[in-house]
Amino acid sequence: MSTLLRARWLMAALVLLALAGCAALPYAHQWGHNVTVTPGWARVRRAAYAAATDPWVWGPLAAAGALQVDNLDHRLSHWGRTHTPIFGSNANATRWSYRLRSASVGMDIAALLFAPSGRFGATWLGDKAKGYLVNLVAATTAIETNSLISRAVRRERPNRANDHSFPSNHTTTSAVYTRLAMLNLAQIPMRPGVRIALDAGLHGLTFATAWARVEGGWHYPSDTLFGMALGDFCADFFTRAFMGLNTPRRMIGFSPLPGGGVLTVAMTFGGRH
Repeated sequence: MSTLLRARWLMAALVLLALAGCAALPYAHQWGHNVTVTPGWARVRRAAYAAATDPWVWGPLAAAGALQVDNLDHRLSHWGRTHTPIFGSNANATRWSYRLRSASVGMDIAALLFAPSGRFGATWLGDKAKGYLVNLVAATTAIETNSLISRAVRRERPNRANDHSFPSNHTTTSAVYTRLAMLNLAQIPMRPGVRIALDAGLHGLTFATAWARVEGGWHYPSDTLFGMALGDFCADFFTRAFMGLNTPRRMIGFSPLPGGGVLTVAMTFGGRH
């Protein structure tokens, strides 16, 4: 387990110890209040299905599969690490991949702090502690699953450094935290344009992290796309299954027309799960 995750688990343990003597909380519909460790199999199944069918999960997986055609994966990797069009050098791309990953973690922490949990006090602290633990479990599951897959697949990196190329751990980490941040921010009322801008910025963090790993020579594009899907799935699944939030449902549709077609993206809010 990484140093970052150890620090977050330690923080969670300290928070739980501090809250051990708190009374039951009176508020029923605040961020973190409805966390449960026994959601029931029906809710778990619904959460798994919703997460698996989210376009930010199956979309990257489909793109990773498409890159295997005509050796596009290797060719795009070679072009990125030799031309380094965004970061200028392999070393700079590597440095930025760490910075962007850290920024993703920071965005999740900021989002869970801003999510509505009542007035500051025992209620606020209790809700934040429970929600924080769900976020932590989601991130730990994504990152540790990534490591297990990496050790099993043993794909050699483009720069030949070792055989831990697939999937990208940096991208999984960024994806799980930015998706958690989006789900936490979804509980705050805001103008649609502001929400779209925030979501676009958070997705941009993950894509920038992924491309930095490609330019740095550490991963093939398909490695980062799979890592992205894994992070998004874990964030979405754990939030739906254990948080009890009114989470957005994102859908993509395509309508064929003469000479082309129309791509539609919709985001809806259903009832509590």
